[in-house]
Amino acid sequence: MKRTVDRRTFLGTLGTAFLTLACRRTSEAAPSSGTTGPGPGPDVKPALDLPAHPALVDTVTHTPDEWRKLLEPARYRVLREQGTEVAFTGAYWNDHRDGTFRCAACGLLLFDAHDKFESGTGWPSYTRPAVDGHVAKSKDASLGMDRDEVHCARCGGHLGHVFDDGPPPTGLRYCINSASLIFEGRQP
Repeated sequence: MKRTVDRRTFLGTLGTAFLTLACRRTSEAAPSSGTTGPGPGPDVKPALDLPAHPALVDTVTHTPDEWRKLLEPARYRVLREQGTEVAFTGAYWNDHRDGTFRCAACGLLLFDAHDKFESGTGWPSYTRPAVDGHVAKSKDASLGMDRDEVHCARCGGHLGHVFDDGPPPTGLRYCINSASLIFEGRQP
């Protein structure tokens, strides 16, 4: 009997296998941060507390050693080394609170909970950035695939990837690592 598998399921399974191996290698090489999971807790603050301004995105730069001092090891691996969390392990993949998500490195506003949806991939997924120009895109040919990497427009931190298999209105799926985000609840 022939079994067909859709593209998202195949890539998700393949990606999870690669990421599991990569995470094992990284965790063997890196000292433990003392946390139980790869993602941050909901009360963790960004390394820098800079306000988001929709019309102007300033640039934040640091040396790798400075970033290591500012970021927890799991965040550094994702944001500065283009790492990826294992599916279904990050802090926000199944989070349904109302609010916004900022860059965990520089505090720039990136995504709004109103644009979050259940993709079934194990990572937080959004249909669009909260503010045009706050999420930048570049080509990523790693793992033998051509993908569009997304990163913070202010500090260049790796966020995840964007795919063209999302729901309306954009048809896009911004597949983002929880470790690259800080949740900020909406004020009533």
